[in-house]
Amino acid sequence: MTLLRSLAFNCLFYLNLTVQLLLFAPVFFVVSEEQDWRIVKNWARSSLWLLRRVAGTRSEVTGVENLPRSSAIIAAKHQSYWDVLALVAVVERPTFILKKELMRVPVFGAYARRMKMIPVDRAKRGGAIASMVAGAEAAIADGRQIIIFPEGTRTLPGVEQDYRQGVFRLYEALDLPVVPVALNSGLYWLRTSPRRLPGTIHADILEPIPSGLPRQEFLPALRTAIETRSGELAAEAVARDGLPPLASAGSAGLPEAAGATRDRRSARG
Repeated sequence: MTLLRSLAFNCLFYLNLTVQLLLFAPVFFVVSEEQDWRIVKNWARSSLWLLRRVAGTRSEVTGVENLPRSSAIIAAKHQSYWDVLALVAVVERPTFILKKELMRVPVFGAYARRMKMIPVDRAKRGGAIASMVAGAEAAIADGRQIIIFPEGTRTLPGVEQDYRQGVFRLYEALDLPVVPVALNSGLYWLRTSPRRLPGTIHADILEPIPSGLPRQEFLPALRTAIETRSGELAAEAVARDGLPPLASAGSAGLPEAAGATRDRRSARG
Protein backbone atom coordinates (compact mmCIF):
# COMPACT_ATOMS: atom_id res chain seq x y z
CA MET A 1 0.00 0.00 0.00
CA THR A 2 2.83 2.41 0.83
CA LEU A 3 4.38 1.88 -2.58
CA LEU A 4 1.06 2.45 -4.38
CA ARG A 5 0.38 5.63 -2.40
CA SER A 6 3.93 6.79 -3.11
CA LEU A 7 3.60 6.22 -6.85
CA ALA A 8 0.26 8.03 -6.85
CA PHE A 9 1.81 10.98 -5.03
CA ASN A 10 4.81 11.11 -7.36
CA CYS A 11 2.53 11.24 -10.39
CA LEU A 12 0.33 13.92 -8.85
CA PHE A 13 3.34 15.91 -7.63
CA TYR A 14 4.81 16.24 -11.13
CA LEU A 15 1.39 16.76 -12.67
CA ASN A 16 0.72 19.57 -10.19
CA LEU A 17 4.10 21.15 -11.00
CA THR A 18 3.57 20.91 -14.76
CA VAL A 19 0.00 22.20 -14.67
CA GLN A 20 0.87 25.17 -12.47
CA LEU A 21 3.94 26.07 -14.54
CA LEU A 22 1.88 26.09 -17.73
CA LEU A 23 -1.32 27.48 -16.24
CA PHE A 24 0.29 30.56 -14.71
CA ALA A 25 2.88 31.19 -17.44
CA PRO A 26 0.70 33.74 -19.32
CA VAL A 27 0.43 35.98 -16.24
CA PHE A 28 3.47 35.09 -14.13
CA PHE A 29 5.87 37.28 -16.10
CA VAL A 30 3.66 40.39 -16.16
CA VAL A 31 2.08 40.59 -12.69
CA SER A 32 3.71 42.09 -9.58
CA GLU A 33 6.34 40.31 -7.51
CA GLU A 34 3.84 39.98 -4.66
CA GLN A 35 1.45 38.09 -6.92
CA ASP A 36 4.30 35.95 -8.24
CA TRP A 37 5.11 34.88 -4.69
CA ARG A 38 1.49 33.94 -4.10
CA ILE A 39 1.68 31.63 -7.11
CA VAL A 40 4.98 30.05 -6.03
CA LYS A 41 3.87 29.57 -2.43
CA ASN A 42 0.58 28.09 -3.58
CA TRP A 43 2.56 25.50 -5.57
CA ALA A 44 4.72 24.63 -2.55
CA ARG A 45 1.77 24.37 -0.16
CA SER A 46 -0.35 22.39 -2.60
CA SER A 47 2.55 19.95 -3.04
CA LEU A 48 2.84 19.49 0.73
CA TRP A 49 -0.95 19.01 0.89
CA LEU A 50 -0.72 16.25 -1.73
CA LEU A 51 2.12 14.64 0.22
CA ARG A 52 -0.05 14.53 3.35
CA ARG A 53 -3.29 13.47 1.71
CA VAL A 54 -1.94 10.92 -0.76
CA ALA A 55 1.25 9.54 0.82
CA GLY A 56 0.27 10.12 4.46
CA THR A 57 3.42 12.16 5.09
CA ARG A 58 2.83 15.23 7.24
CA SER A 59 5.11 18.28 7.39
CA GLU A 60 6.16 20.16 10.51
CA VAL A 61 8.38 23.24 10.70
CA THR A 62 9.33 24.60 14.12
CA GLY A 63 11.46 27.57 15.16
CA VAL A 64 9.90 29.93 12.60
CA GLU A 65 10.30 32.69 15.19
CA ASN A 66 14.07 32.47 14.58
CA LEU A 67 13.66 33.74 11.02
CA PRO A 68 14.62 37.44 10.85
CA ARG A 69 12.00 39.73 9.34
CA SER A 70 14.68 41.44 7.25
CA SER A 71 17.48 40.11 5.04
CA ALA A 72 19.19 36.96 6.24
CA ILE A 73 21.29 33.95 5.27
CA ILE A 74 19.58 30.61 5.89
CA ALA A 75 21.80 27.52 5.83
CA ALA A 76 19.79 24.30 5.64
CA LYS A 77 20.48 20.60 5.74
CA HIS A 78 19.56 19.06 2.38
CA GLN A 79 18.21 15.52 2.16
CA SER A 80 15.30 15.70 -0.29
CA TYR A 81 13.15 17.92 -2.49
CA TRP A 82 10.83 18.39 0.50
CA ASP A 83 13.39 20.84 1.90
CA VAL A 84 12.74 23.27 -0.95
CA LEU A 85 8.96 23.00 -0.60
CA ALA A 86 9.02 23.57 3.15
CA LEU A 87 11.36 26.57 2.97
CA VAL A 88 9.41 28.21 0.15
CA ALA A 89 6.27 27.85 2.25
CA VAL A 90 7.66 29.55 5.40
CA VAL A 91 10.37 31.99 4.22
CA GLU A 92 8.91 35.29 3.05
CA ARG A 93 11.00 36.00 -0.09
CA PRO A 94 13.59 33.23 -0.46
CA THR A 95 16.42 33.38 -2.94
CA PHE A 96 17.96 29.94 -3.44
CA ILE A 97 21.56 29.26 -4.39
CA LEU A 98 21.13 26.55 -7.03
CA LYS A 99 22.97 24.64 -9.72
CA LYS A 100 23.29 26.53 -13.01
CA GLU A 101 21.94 23.47 -14.85
CA LEU A 102 18.50 24.03 -13.32
CA MET A 103 18.23 27.37 -15.10
CA ARG A 104 18.29 25.50 -18.41
CA VAL A 105 15.23 23.39 -17.63
CA PRO A 106 12.42 24.53 -19.96
CA VAL A 107 9.79 26.76 -18.31
CA PHE A 108 11.17 26.05 -14.80
CA GLY A 109 14.37 27.95 -15.66
CA ALA A 110 12.34 30.95 -16.81
CA TYR A 111 10.41 30.93 -13.54
CA ALA A 112 13.67 30.70 -11.55
CA ARG A 113 15.15 33.68 -13.40
CA ARG A 114 11.97 35.67 -12.84
CA MET A 115 12.17 34.95 -9.10
CA LYS A 116 15.86 36.00 -9.09
CA MET A 117 17.36 32.71 -7.98
CA ILE A 118 21.18 32.66 -7.94
CA PRO A 119 22.77 30.07 -10.26
CA VAL A 120 26.21 28.68 -9.49
CA ASP A 121 28.47 27.18 -12.14
CA ARG A 122 30.51 24.80 -10.01
CA ALA A 123 32.92 24.14 -12.87
CA LYS A 124 34.25 27.71 -12.50
CA ARG A 125 35.31 27.17 -8.87
CA GLY A 126 36.63 30.58 -7.68
CA GLY A 127 34.68 32.42 -10.36
CA ALA A 128 31.51 30.73 -9.18
CA ILE A 129 32.02 32.10 -5.66
CA ALA A 130 32.45 35.66 -6.93
CA SER A 131 29.31 35.40 -9.05
CA MET A 132 27.34 33.89 -6.16
CA VAL A 133 28.39 36.65 -3.76
CA ALA A 134 27.47 39.35 -6.29
CA GLY A 135 24.02 37.81 -6.76
CA ALA A 136 23.55 37.49 -3.01
CA GLU A 137 24.53 41.13 -2.42
CA ALA A 138 21.87 42.22 -4.91
CA ALA A 139 19.27 40.01 -3.25
CA ILE A 140 20.12 41.31 0.23
CA ALA A 141 19.90 44.89 -1.04
CA ASP A 142 16.38 44.00 -2.20
CA GLY A 143 15.46 42.79 1.29
CA ARG A 144 15.36 39.08 0.43
CA GLN A 145 16.51 36.00 2.34
CA ILE A 146 19.34 33.87 0.91
CA ILE A 147 18.94 30.09 1.24
CA ILE A 148 22.01 27.93 0.78
CA PHE A 149 22.56 24.22 1.29
CA PRO A 150 26.10 24.24 2.73
CA GLU A 151 26.78 20.61 1.77
CA GLY A 152 26.20 21.54 -1.87
CA THR A 153 24.08 18.48 -2.61
CA ARG A 154 21.54 16.14 -1.06
CA THR A 155 22.95 13.72 1.50
CA LEU A 156 21.58 10.56 3.05
CA PRO A 157 20.55 10.76 6.72
CA GLY A 158 23.55 10.17 8.97
CA VAL A 159 26.14 10.55 6.21
CA GLU A 160 28.60 13.32 7.00
CA GLN A 161 29.42 15.62 4.11
CA ASP A 162 32.03 18.37 4.13
CA TYR A 163 30.49 21.85 4.20
CA ARG A 164 31.59 23.82 1.15
CA GLN A 165 33.31 27.19 1.37
CA GLY A 166 30.39 29.03 -0.25
CA VAL A 167 28.43 29.43 2.97
CA PHE A 168 31.38 31.06 4.73
CA ARG A 169 32.06 33.33 1.75
CA LEU A 170 28.46 34.57 1.94
CA TYR A 171 28.67 34.97 5.71
CA GLU A 172 31.92 36.93 5.39
CA ALA A 173 30.86 39.13 2.46
CA LEU A 174 27.35 39.98 3.62
CA ASP A 175 28.19 40.41 7.33
CA LEU A 176 24.87 38.90 8.37
CA PRO A 177 23.87 36.27 10.93
CA VAL A 178 23.30 32.76 9.58
CA VAL A 179 20.17 30.82 10.52
CA PRO A 180 20.82 27.03 10.62
CA VAL A 181 18.03 24.63 9.65
CA ALA A 182 18.06 20.97 10.72
CA LEU A 183 15.70 18.35 9.31
CA ASN A 184 15.00 14.64 8.83
CA SER A 185 13.26 14.63 5.42
CA GLY A 186 15.55 11.98 3.92
CA LEU A 187 14.00 9.34 6.16
CA TYR A 188 10.60 9.81 4.52
CA TRP A 189 11.29 11.23 1.04
CA LEU A 190 13.78 8.58 0.01
CA ARG A 191 16.52 9.64 -2.36
CA THR A 192 17.14 6.20 -3.88
CA SER A 193 13.54 5.00 -4.02
CA PRO A 194 10.14 6.27 -5.23
CA ARG A 195 8.67 5.52 -1.80
CA ARG A 196 7.36 8.35 0.40
CA LEU A 197 6.90 6.95 3.89
CA PRO A 198 4.02 7.91 6.18
CA GLY A 199 4.80 9.86 9.32
CA THR A 200 5.90 13.42 10.05
CA ILE A 201 8.86 15.16 8.41
CA HIS A 202 10.26 17.74 10.81
CA ALA A 203 12.44 20.77 10.08
CA ASP A 204 13.70 22.90 12.95
CA ILE A 205 14.87 26.47 12.35
CA LEU A 206 17.57 27.12 14.94
CA GLU A 207 18.85 30.26 16.64
CA PRO A 208 21.01 32.44 14.36
CA ILE A 209 24.79 32.32 14.51
CA PRO A 210 25.95 35.94 14.96
CA SER A 211 27.95 37.69 12.26
CA GLY A 212 31.66 38.40 12.50
CA LEU A 213 33.06 35.02 13.55
CA PRO A 214 36.32 33.82 11.94
CA ARG A 215 36.13 30.81 9.63
CA GLN A 216 37.63 28.43 12.20
CA GLU A 217 34.79 29.26 14.62
CA PHE A 218 31.90 29.78 12.21
CA LEU A 219 32.01 26.54 10.20
CA PRO A 220 32.29 24.21 13.23
CA ALA A 221 29.48 26.13 14.96
CA LEU A 222 27.24 25.85 11.90
CA ARG A 223 28.04 22.20 11.31
CA THR A 224 27.55 21.24 14.95
CA ALA A 225 24.21 23.03 15.17
CA ILE A 226 22.80 21.47 11.98
CA GLU A 227 24.20 17.97 12.35
CA THR A 228 23.43 17.59 16.06
CA ARG A 229 19.81 18.67 15.73
CA SER A 230 19.33 16.70 12.49
CA GLY A 231 20.59 13.61 14.31
CA GLU A 232 18.10 14.21 17.11
CA LEU A 233 15.25 14.64 14.66
CA ALA A 234 16.23 11.43 12.86
CA ALA A 235 16.32 9.46 16.11
CA GLU A 236 12.93 10.87 17.14
CA ALA A 237 11.47 9.93 13.75
CA VAL A 238 12.70 6.35 13.91
CA ALA A 239 11.31 5.95 17.45
CA ARG A 240 8.00 7.69 16.75
CA ASP A 241 7.07 6.43 13.28
CA GLY A 242 8.71 3.00 13.39
CA LEU A 243 10.52 3.50 10.11
CA PRO A 244 11.75 0.30 8.43
CA PRO A 245 15.49 -0.49 8.19
CA LEU A 246 15.66 0.72 4.58
CA ALA A 247 14.65 4.21 5.68
CA SER A 248 16.58 4.40 8.93
CA ALA A 249 19.83 2.81 7.72
CA GLY A 250 22.63 5.32 8.04
CA SER A 251 20.50 7.67 10.13
CA ALA A 252 21.57 9.26 13.37
CA GLY A 253 19.67 6.46 15.06
CA LEU A 254 22.48 4.17 13.87
CA PRO A 255 25.59 6.08 14.99
CA GLU A 256 28.02 3.55 13.61
CA ALA A 257 27.30 4.80 10.07
CA ALA A 258 28.32 8.36 10.91
CA GLY A 259 31.19 7.11 13.03
CA ALA A 260 32.55 5.07 10.14
CA THR A 261 32.50 8.18 7.98
CA ARG A 262 34.45 10.11 10.61
CA ASP A 263 36.94 7.26 10.98
CA ARG A 264 37.58 7.18 7.22
CA ARG A 265 38.05 10.93 7.16
CA SER A 266 40.48 10.75 10.10
CA ALA A 267 42.44 7.99 8.38
CA ARG A 268 42.90 10.25 5.37
CA GLY A 269 44.36 12.91 7.67
